Amino acid sequence: MLYYLYSDFGINVFQYLTFRAGVSFFLAFFLCSFMMPYFINWAKAKKANQPISTFVPAHQGKVNTPTMGGMVFLLSTVIASVLSVKLNNNYVILGLIVLIVFGLIGARDDYMKISAKKNSGMSARLKFTLLFIVAALISSALSFNGLDSSLYVPFMKKPLFYLGDYPGLAIMFWTLVFLATTNAVNITDGLDGLATVPSICALLSLSVFVYIAGNAELSRYLLWPRVVDAGELFIVSMALIGSLFGFLWYNCHPAQVFMGDSGSLGIGGFIAYMAIVSNNEVLLILIGSIFVIETLSVILQIGSYKTRKKRIFLMAPIHHHFEAKGWAENKIIVRFWVIAILSNIIALMSIKIR
Repeated sequence: MLYYLYSDFGINVFQYLTFRAGVSFFLAFFLCSFMMPYFINWAKAKKANQPISTFVPAHQGKVNTPTMGGMVFLLSTVIASVLSVKLNNNYVILGLIVLIVFGLIGARDDYMKISAKKNSGMSARLKFTLLFIVAALISSALSFNGLDSSLYVPFMKKPLFYLGDYPGLAIMFWTLVFLATTNAVNITDGLDGLATVPSICALLSLSVFVYIAGNAELSRYLLWPRVVDAGELFIVSMALIGSLFGFLWYNCHPAQVFMGDSGSLGIGGFIAYMAIVSNNEVLLILIGSIFVIETLSVILQIGSYKTRKKRIFLMAPIHHHFEAKGWAENKIIVRFWVIAILSNIIALMSIKIR
């Protein structure tokens, strides 16, 4: 909408992508910061608390904390984005659909947990099926939109191989990226602010890559694959980052609200979407290092127990392992944040070292 102040009224500052991205960031931040206290009070009145597993070491101090805060920062993101972007952009429309639909799947899961007063919501089969259907549809839309399906490897100039001759294979691969990322962020969301800051780091890195991919001069100079019209997605990403900063104000330890599955699935879906659009599916392993570590800890724990009847960790995901060892929650959170920041700095270095 702000762009039309330039196109219709000639206010030049609104033609610049970076300016509108900055506006969307602060709009989302202030919207989320303003709405969150009202949501927290409403959620407490409705007893919309996060059911905490009794096996979690510090579960007693979190039993009355409201959940579904993700709905607030997703709504803030959508409003700020609609006000700032060109709405005739296919990548923007698909990005907003990703945020909304994945968020709604998570919200349904949260609602079922709250209603049943249990830590299990939808059945794993139903949840996976819904996520798979949405991921496959979005992947198909990207393929239909002509997105480059070349697979790029970090620190290499040329793609490893090209999936363009096999569109079905590209759709399957992108669907897998969606499913892996959404579940990884969901698994990580177990301590106050633990998933929030790594998500911000990942989105910042991917915002840089999307901006480069959408800019003809920068993509040519840096030998990065050009994605026509992808630049507008930078605005949506900055809006989500702004809303996450607003959410972090209330989610930092001790948390006044949790994001719930509505937030973690929405974030995970959008991170996967940004990685796919910017041809960073492989680099996402480094960009989302914390999510990868958390997920691997669960896979290794389950695999070890099923094959050897022995546990590798005291508890999985790995952040609960450190809790069980007696680490203070803040220490675990901040150290994971440090890892996320460092890994994203390395990921950004791959822009030039290729």
